[in-house]
Amino acid sequence: MTELERFLSRAERLLERVERLLPQETEAPDWEANAFRWRRINGRGRLQAIHKPHVIRLEDLHDIDEQKALIERNTRQFVEGRFANNVLLTGARGTGKSSLVKGLLNAYAGRGLRLIEIDKEELTDLPELIELIQDRPERFILFCDDMSFEEAEPGYKTLKSVLDGSIAALPDNALIYATSNRRHLMPEYHDENLQARHVGGEIHPGEATEEKISLSERFGLWISFYPFSQEEYLKIVGHWLKVFGVSRTAIDDASQEALQWALQRGSRSGRVAWQFARDYAGRLAQ
Repeated sequence: MTELERFLSRAERLLERVERLLPQETEAPDWEANAFRWRRINGRGRLQAIHKPHVIRLEDLHDIDEQKALIERNTRQFVEGRFANNVLLTGARGTGKSSLVKGLLNAYAGRGLRLIEIDKEELTDLPELIELIQDRPERFILFCDDMSFEEAEPGYKTLKSVLDGSIAALPDNALIYATSNRRHLMPEYHDENLQARHVGGEIHPGEATEEKISLSERFGLWISFYPFSQEEYLKIVGHWLKVFGVSRTAIDDASQEALQWALQRGSRSGRVAWQFARDYAGRLAQ
C-alpha cells in the first residue's frame, strides 16, 4: 500500500467517526397520527408519533361534570377556529385531570384535534416545537402532565414567555393544557407570607409570591378538581365494574371491599376506583 493510499484510508476512517458524532437529520413527523410525544434524541428535538394512544371516553369520567363541561366547551371553540384559552387543571390527585385531556382527543380527533405530550424537562424546546406545527392545518393541544417547578428551573421561564410575554406568540392552531397538584405550579413557603405588605388597608403579596402567581395567571382558564366523597367514589367503582362486565349482584357486593381498598391506598379517587374495579373484575373472571 502506498503512502497516499494509507493516508486516504486513515482520512476515510476519521470521516466515518466524525459523521457518527454529528446530529442525524430529523425525520419528518408522521402527521397521520392523532397523538405525539416530543422527545430530544442526540441533542435534537423530535415529534414522535403514538399510533396506539390511551383511549379514554369522556362519558366514562363521572362526578366531574362541571369540569368536563368547561374544558369541552373551550376545546370545541378551539377546534372550530374560535377564540379559546390555555387551560390549567389543578387539584387532588387521581380525580381525572389527565384523563379528561386524553378523553378530548378521543372525542375530537375526527375534527382535526391532535395531542402532543411534552415533559416538563423539555419545555425549553417549546419555541422549536411551535415552529414545527404552526403552519399545519390541524389543531394541537400541547399537553404537560403533572407539572410543577422548583426555583430557577429553565422550563419555567420558557413556558411563561410562550404563554404571554414573548414576541413570538402561540399560533392560532395551538393551545397549552397543563395539569398540576399545585395551584400556582411552584412550592409555596410559610415565610413568603411575611413579605406581604399592607398599603391603604389592602394586602399586597411579596415579590416571591407575585412571581409564582405570574405563571398560573397566564392560563386563561383554571379548572379545579376536588377529592371524591364516599358516595361518589362508590358510584365510580360501580360504573367501571359495569364496564368490565360484572353482574349487578356482584357490583352491590363489592362496596365494602372497594372502601377497604381506598382506605389502604389513602385516597378515594377515580384512579383508585378504576384500579379496584380491574382487580375485582379480574378475580371474578377466574
